[in-house]
Amino acid sequence: MTNEWNLKVDEKKGLAKSSEKTILVGVQTPEQSDETVKEHLDELEFLAQTAGAQTERIFMQKLRSPDRRTFVGKGKLEEIASYIERNQDVSSVIFDDDLSGKQVSILEEELKVKILDRSSLILDIFASRAQTAQAKTQVELAQMQYLLPRLRGLWTHLERQRGGIGMRGPGETEIETDRRIVRDKISLLKKKLEKIDKQNQTRRKQRSDMIRAALVGYTNVGKSTIMNLLSKSEVFAENKLFATLDTTVRKVVFDNMPFLLSDTVGFIRKLPHHLVESFKSTLDEVRESDILIHVIDVAHPHFEDHIKTVQKTLIELDSADKPTLYIFNKMDLYRERYFDDYLEEEGKTEIMNELVQNLKNDLGENLLFISAQEKENIDLLRSTLAGMITELYEKRYPYQPKRY
Repeated sequence: MTNEWNLKVDEKKGLAKSSEKTILVGVQTPEQSDETVKEHLDELEFLAQTAGAQTERIFMQKLRSPDRRTFVGKGKLEEIASYIERNQDVSSVIFDDDLSGKQVSILEEELKVKILDRSSLILDIFASRAQTAQAKTQVELAQMQYLLPRLRGLWTHLERQRGGIGMRGPGETEIETDRRIVRDKISLLKKKLEKIDKQNQTRRKQRSDMIRAALVGYTNVGKSTIMNLLSKSEVFAENKLFATLDTTVRKVVFDNMPFLLSDTVGFIRKLPHHLVESFKSTLDEVRESDILIHVIDVAHPHFEDHIKTVQKTLIELDSADKPTLYIFNKMDLYRERYFDDYLEEEGKTEIMNELVQNLKNDLGENLLFISAQEKENIDLLRSTLAGMITELYEKRYPYQPKRY
């Protein structure tokens, strides 16, 4: 079977590495505000940019629920088709929610361009960022799990057969064969992951006597930059979503006291469930950590929603009850965005005091405000983290605090 939907097979599939022109499409349901939908579509645009696409136009429609055949209504679909006809350089359309195989098939036939949904876009980004055997296997597993329920809808030639009630005949045999191939592939990938997981567990056991801290947070909040500052190492950091995909672990020493610091893949809203499932082994570093360092982009207008998304994911990973240090990063951008030149120092102090107090009411006292880019309050971050680690070592080894 030629699999046109496996975005990882080769570099010609999925979004091109050089910038291609695309259209974004979203649906606003009654329970969603204009602001929420705008933020989701802004994030989708950033995802498209990360994948190598340039957004030419954004279409949004208010509906009670997405259309079962075409996601958007007939009139909106005609509007999108008309725009593509006038702009021949547009080569793809990306929808902000998951599409069924049937919807993709109908939309491709109507619009005559490549159709992607949010999940396939994220999978494309993950496929391009995966470096290790584990990450590549996890991405491929997620792609197969994404593909399996969509096989029937993607088989457009079955419709043309117009067979009996269940479309019996050669086509049925072919699609069942393809399903079996995909299921076998999923089984094989799961076994491969189990083997890799066992190897990783052995490595983790070898360092089990050391305190572990894990950097967690929404994607693109500055975790890798903080990792570089604390560990004095060069972890890849870039202003793109999912710049870090493979978990990086470094040994760090504060005042002759060692601990392990890990940088994990960033979370995001509407993260495909099968992607979370396949990446749970990578997130073992989060589950097995002693301390969570929850990094937040305080300059983002919806950082509170990002905190909730991360907390929800941590609950899924059974890691929400761990000691957590909240790091509000990008304070330089926060001041640039909210403090104008005419605001007096007293006003700035008042705004900051209100922000700090509100966050303490929601999250507790264990929080810091820093700028990793400007190295602001990094020494305070080190000393606070060192205090938490010392406390944990003294609890774990009450008669012999762990110091090297």
